[in-house]
Amino acid sequence: MRVLEIKGTIRKETGKNNTRKLRKEGNVPCVLYGGESNVHFTAPENNFKDLVYTHHVHSVNLDLDGNKYNAIIREIQFHPVTDQIQHIDFIQVFDDVPTTVEIPIELTGSSIGLKNGGKLRQRKRSLKVKGLIKNMPDTLEIDMTDIDIGQYIKISDLSYDNLEILAPGRVMVAGIVSSRVAARSFIEAEEEAAAAAAAKAEAEGVIEGKEEKEAKEGKEEKEGKEEKEGKEGKEGKEQKAAEPAHHGEKGHGGDARHSEGGPKKEH
Repeated sequence: MRVLEIKGTIRKETGKNNTRKLRKEGNVPCVLYGGESNVHFTAPENNFKDLVYTHHVHSVNLDLDGNKYNAIIREIQFHPVTDQIQHIDFIQVFDDVPTTVEIPIELTGSSIGLKNGGKLRQRKRSLKVKGLIKNMPDTLEIDMTDIDIGQYIKISDLSYDNLEILAPGRVMVAGIVSSRVAARSFIEAEEEAAAAAAAKAEAEGVIEGKEEKEAKEGKEEKEGKEEKEGKEGKEGKEQKAAEPAHHGEKGHGGDARHSEGGPKKEH
């Protein structure tokens, strides 16, 4: 396994404010786990480029204020927009203690199946293996020379000196398929993508239709309510306007009845 050396400074202060300050200054806050105690440190972002932006796996010799540690990366956090390195977690490794590392796969050899017109199908790009750090290779080589059309290599077919592969034996790693199968897989993938897009569009259409229907019903209800209130208001005004006339008629009738019901004049 390739080895890189990184020099850093042990942090005397931690916390969000200090972390923001470090990032503004172009440094990356890091934590080293696995030892007697966790070590918080920082180093310039440029120091990590050869370690982070590569498909190779490295062990790291950390020099933190003169203290030496052997470690590997456990996790990297990136900014969601700028892809700037936000934080790195390291795990300390020891020469006599097995550790787990994810190693990239390298396919070698000219496959018989490819020569016969087949297409390569690779299911796994890397594998987790367990072993001593000194036995970790840069890549896990898989020879594809004897693989014909319709044949696959599974985990159970692989073996590496002093390493344990941490995956079920039935898992397929790589194989050769016919051009027709490859084309069918491509068409099926396109059809699945189209179906997913159609389902999404249909779902969005149903939601939009429902919202439109609710808006229309709300508008009609509002218009009906306003029309009803307007009609009631108009009838109320007409009734109010009719009341004085009604009282006048009643008074006139009363006078007439009084005149008729009074004493008659004798002749």
